[in-house]
Amino acid sequence: METVNGLKFTCQKTDEQTRARAGIIETRRGLIRTPVFMPVGTQATVKSLCPEEIESLGASIILANTYHLYLRPGCRVITRFGGLHGFMNWKKPILTDSGGFQVFSLAGLSQLGPDGYRFRSHIDGSAHVLTPEKAVAIQDDLDSDILMCLDQCLHYPARRNEAEKALELTRQWAVRCKHTWENETDQRNDLFGIVQGGMFADLRRLAVEQLLELDLPGYALGGLSVGEPKDLMYEMADLTLPLLPRDKPRYIMGVGTPEDLVELVAMGADMFDCVMPTRNARNGQLFTTSGTINIANARFKEDIRPIEPGCSCYTCRNFSRAYISHLYRAREILAHRLNTIHNLHYYLQLVKQMRIAILKGTFEQFRRSFHDKRNGSTRQ
Repeated sequence: METVNGLKFTCQKTDEQTRARAGIIETRRGLIRTPVFMPVGTQATVKSLCPEEIESLGASIILANTYHLYLRPGCRVITRFGGLHGFMNWKKPILTDSGGFQVFSLAGLSQLGPDGYRFRSHIDGSAHVLTPEKAVAIQDDLDSDILMCLDQCLHYPARRNEAEKALELTRQWAVRCKHTWENETDQRNDLFGIVQGGMFADLRRLAVEQLLELDLPGYALGGLSVGEPKDLMYEMADLTLPLLPRDKPRYIMGVGTPEDLVELVAMGADMFDCVMPTRNARNGQLFTTSGTINIANARFKEDIRPIEPGCSCYTCRNFSRAYISHLYRAREILAHRLNTIHNLHYYLQLVKQMRIAILKGTFEQFRRSFHDKRNGSTRQ
């Protein structure tokens, strides 16, 4: 089939003191300026927010979940709207994961084999099979702009022989995903490979070598932030990121805290997703430049200040900590919305500030200032 569109990545500037870089990803649905954070819209919605609100916060791309959308409402429904964009009324790019992590996390409901995953729906118990070919086909039906190869996820800690087997299966599946993408789709969207290898440096290197032979439009680091110590995660990322092509996007999957984003950008990462800002918002944890606060704490019941003085988000411009604390304690839905608006604003502004600092040649100063504010924070 003839290629209709193709993703293009341009590295605009690399920091002289670190490997941090600012770039632009061009897609048929718009530009993505990197570093970029992708809000997670698991079931075709970033929980509690409308698409217009997500866009107003500065999001240029969101992530949706193949496994969940395949089971409910199903591809048949979504294709009636021309794909996921029409279904959820989001006009900018969407990245979909392959569904492998969700099936892996089902534990007793799934079984791994050479051809893929056999699993039972967590919704109704119905039986399903997810193969590399089907993972690509589902994502093609969803018409997401960036598709992910199916991979085998590993728990932590994993033995070396487990990591070796998972790596080989991931390689075979990546080959099959590419074949399906090239021969069964019009390639209007782009396929990313996923680097696995557990916490073994030589297996990570081997994974990169194998994936680069496929010459895919972009590459992701999987199997991080799965329970390993923070310094080990950084070690694996620091080892792997420089091995990936300079002229293609580098995506760290499922990571992480604001500190993680700053450190991984310094190592050369471009793209991130994580449920932390939205999930933690619903649990009452709010992010600020000097750390996190738990709005349920009694000391905020009469606090007239906004969540973060000087923050320009809608929540901070209009409401006090006391009001949000009241909403949260009263279990009002508005608390989830206001908290989510603030947390996503914080994350999206963080990557924007890093991008500006890289372009200005001041990233290392930004990095030091970021850590100084958090390490020297006083009682908020």
